[in-house]
Amino acid sequence: MLPLVALVGRPNVGKSTLFNALTRSRDALVHDEPGVTRDRHYGVCRLLPERPFVLVDTGGIAGEDSGLAGATARQARAAAEEADVVLFVVDGREGPSALDDDILAWLRKLAKPTVLVVNKADGIDARAAQAEFARYGIAAVQAVSSAHRTGLDALLAQVQARLPEAGAAQALDDDPERIRIAFVGRPNVGKSTLVNRLLGEERMIASEVPGTTRDAIAVDLERDGRKYRLVDTAGLRRRARVEEAVEKFSVVKTLQAIEDCQVAVLLLDASEGVTDQDATVLGAVLDAGRALVIALNKWDGRSDYERQQAEALAARKLAFVDWAERVRISALHGSGLRELFRAIHRAHASATRAFGTAEATRALEAAYAANPPPVVRGHVAKLRFCHPGGESPPTFVVHGNRLRTLSPAYQRYLENFFRKRFKLVGTPIRFVFKEGSNPYEGRRNELTERQQAKRRRLLRHVKRG
Repeated sequence: MLPLVALVGRPNVGKSTLFNALTRSRDALVHDEPGVTRDRHYGVCRLLPERPFVLVDTGGIAGEDSGLAGATARQARAAAEEADVVLFVVDGREGPSALDDDILAWLRKLAKPTVLVVNKADGIDARAAQAEFARYGIAAVQAVSSAHRTGLDALLAQVQARLPEAGAAQALDDDPERIRIAFVGRPNVGKSTLVNRLLGEERMIASEVPGTTRDAIAVDLERDGRKYRLVDTAGLRRRARVEEAVEKFSVVKTLQAIEDCQVAVLLLDASEGVTDQDATVLGAVLDAGRALVIALNKWDGRSDYERQQAEALAARKLAFVDWAERVRISALHGSGLRELFRAIHRAHASATRAFGTAEATRALEAAYAANPPPVVRGHVAKLRFCHPGGESPPTFVVHGNRLRTLSPAYQRYLENFFRKRFKLVGTPIRFVFKEGSNPYEGRRNELTERQQAKRRRLLRHVKRG
């Protein structure tokens, strides 16, 4: 187990920038607007090869106990309570504040090894900035500039001196057997509530306010002997409605999470049905080619008539993804979660299934025999053989002649035939068509002098006739 180091402080002092600098990543959202970070974000700092540690970025403690600010503060306090070392980050340009004094009083009660990090020390007298915080009585003080990455070596030396031999934190591993699941959807459909229900703790901030989650937070989970990586993402909206810069960064993080996952769980609000925003999220998943499971959330409390209407609406508007399984769940009460994981397992198995060239070619021959391609301009496309071209999604490369004449309808027929033959559920299928090239294309047959003389005699004979 790696030791855990927590970054705490008031809003907008540079904790996320320092997190990115120490982890050598861009995982944490950084913006001048206070309160961008809300959930706990974990990463591994490997700048000390002999003593790597887990670093957790937290939201700013704003001194409020209610609303989103209070939930953010509770997440920060929970991270500090489980940490082995606390980095108390303050603003060197603004100096001590009353909110910093309150956080210090709480840290003293916590009795954790603490390092005072005076951030934003570039362009000012670092010694004078540290002297302003001398009344805090913290022995370990280090001035840094997380934006310019100065003073980090001295800070790491301070942290290394206080790290225990072993900690209680466990970093995200790279186990290839771990199924990567991304929970996506429009704002306020219950993604964070579902992740909290699966983890059995308040790991994510769940609120009725749309747009509470702003970053993509990954958490490892082991359930019934199988390993998962759950990624809670920010809600996606149509591009025309995305105005704030922070929300644009959140959209980028969500799209990256969709690209990195193996199975995407699209959450729909059963009380509102399928909306245009849901179609936007679904389009992002289909563009990435990821396995898909559709979860109708907030199923509890619906009458029989409302459930029938929700089912009919989902079946009608999602007819183009009828290969994706639909599961009815309640993230708040935990109903339907077993069926959800069964659907995830089936979708993951279909998306990662390995095929052989022989069975793919036999399937292509059977599809061709059952329904040959139509005649286009007097020619019929010939499908010769097929071989697998990848997984997630399953990709088949078809070789033949005149494949450009294949209509989209016939390509959908091949997709449905392969899906039915191999019993693939919850995953799209892609086909790549490659035509055989003409070996004589571009080569001109040059006539000899004798052939040219014969051609001239033949032309004269034709003209006389």
